[in-house]
Amino acid sequence: MAEVSFHEVTKVFPNGTTAVDGLTCTIADGEFMVLVGPSGCGKTTALRMIAGLEEPTSGAIAIGGEVVNGVSPRDRDIAMVFQSYALYPHKTVLENLAFGLRQHKMPPAEIAERVREVSSLLTLDDLLDRKPAQLSGGQRQRVAMGRALARRPQVYLLDEPLSNLDAQLRTQLRADLKQLHQRFSTTTVYVTHDQVEAMTLGERIGVMSGGKLLQLGTPQEIYRRPVNVFVAGFIGSPPMNLLSAPSGELVVGVRPEALRLMADATGGHAVPVRVEVVELLGHETIVYGSIRGHRVATASTAPGIESLPPERAIVVARLDARRQPAVGETIKLGMSLEDVHLFDATSGEAVAWSEPLASRRPAGS
Repeated sequence: MAEVSFHEVTKVFPNGTTAVDGLTCTIADGEFMVLVGPSGCGKTTALRMIAGLEEPTSGAIAIGGEVVNGVSPRDRDIAMVFQSYALYPHKTVLENLAFGLRQHKMPPAEIAERVREVSSLLTLDDLLDRKPAQLSGGQRQRVAMGRALARRPQVYLLDEPLSNLDAQLRTQLRADLKQLHQRFSTTTVYVTHDQVEAMTLGERIGVMSGGKLLQLGTPQEIYRRPVNVFVAGFIGSPPMNLLSAPSGELVVGVRPEALRLMADATGGHAVPVRVEVVELLGHETIVYGSIRGHRVATASTAPGIESLPPERAIVVARLDARRQPAVGETIKLGMSLEDVHLFDATSGEAVAWSEPLASRRPAGS
């Protein structure tokens, strides 16, 4: 096991694209770190630079305190799990699990023991004689994870390993990954565009955009204290409502779960909302409505709300499943001032956080 550190790492591709810009952070020994952000934000390039598949244009990457710039991938003592599984199609599950160990000239008895351990751990015992074409997507990903686990490297690197799986399998494998990390405590860097994966898996999360690391913290810190409009609108499902305040100097942010249906406008701060779309999810109701005003950032979209007139803005609310307003109805949504986040409209940086708003301000504000 070993810590991984980036020091002012920049990667510029030959076409002039800056994929990673001045990345500085440390993944602690034994930590499960998630890099999250939209496509093209630089998270996969950062992962590939740890692996040695890409070289930094400038800056230094260290594993276990040793700078690895220029060190070949096979000499970095890392194991990587890819989105595409990257299994050998002509080899059986057993042979795929053992391949990396044989390449490192491990004694046959130890290879057999490690393969037996990961096969049992990932419930692959009945599949050892099959080839990848005979496996489901979930089974293939388990084999890919098992091959990495068998190596017992200093660092695991996972590049969107669950994105090709259906929702139920993703949920199951997320739980498996958490259990595996609790058991082995190996330093792990996990890349995803799925903020739900980031929130459920990461001990810390690094939110990236445009090649820059915008915020690094625990899931609760990222969720409760977003440092800017981008992080506020990216983390959360559905994402935070972001609306322009009077005079346009501030952006007001309120999470959908902070809004509540009110019978009247008394006893709190309420706003009339015209219901545009209702999603019934069993345990809760998601309401997409519109109000007078201008939206700052695009939330999750739903049919029927793309063609709103420019003077109306979308608001998303997560309500109790027992409350199911009708499309076209005007409802009153209330909130507490303690649930409000404020951002500077020009810089996008946080001015004040909720919980409570007055006592939690960014340093230097």
